[in-house]
Amino acid sequence: MKFFKVPEPTIMRLSLYSRILEQLEERGVPIISSVELGDAVGINSGVVRKDLSMFGEFGVRGVGYNVRELRDNIRKLLGQDRNWPVIIVGAGHLGSSLAAYPGFRQRGFDVVALVDTDPEKIGSTIIDKTVVSWEEAERLVKAQGIRMAILAVPADAVQAVAQQLTDLGIEAILNFSPIILKGPSKAQVQNVDLTVYFDLMRFTQNLNDNGLRPQASHTRGIAVR
Repeated sequence: MKFFKVPEPTIMRLSLYSRILEQLEERGVPIISSVELGDAVGINSGVVRKDLSMFGEFGVRGVGYNVRELRDNIRKLLGQDRNWPVIIVGAGHLGSSLAAYPGFRQRGFDVVALVDTDPEKIGSTIIDKTVVSWEEAERLVKAQGIRMAILAVPADAVQAVAQQLTDLGIEAILNFSPIILKGPSKAQVQNVDLTVYFDLMRFTQNLNDNGLRPQASHTRGIAVR
């Protein structure tokens, strides 16, 4: 396998390809072309071929891609063929909602526990996850080799908590807190701010309300489980 820097948009599209291919596999579809896969994602077929060619030779010219084979290869590329233990830091409304999200387990992420500093929450159970202290979290990280964490703490605590996580050995942080996290140098950080997408929709609606026609995007939304 080739090792090189892969653009983030390519990795995000691989995730979309994976979900589409899973749906096709469930429906018993054996073959899909780059045009059909591109249409499903809302991109040009040339982008699909370029993305996949970065990782090897897939498919047969004039025939298409074997759905199951391509799905399995992308799953391996994304590490979806094994489970990844994760902790959620923050057992408030947001953290509790994230713990209840079934998509994490479906995509191979196993939420081991929630972490909080509130004595009244520590020891309680949210869904089927136990809320633990930082001391217990440190033990879990070491015992289970946890390398990923989800942040759902108040904005004023984000930076300090991120540093605590990297000190425990966490290498990747998904930040749902309402602030852009500048992650510690040793950690990969992804900031998730849903209000950005609401602003995108609001911007388009605002143009419509003012009699302007927004330019059509080169991509479109796609319904996925």
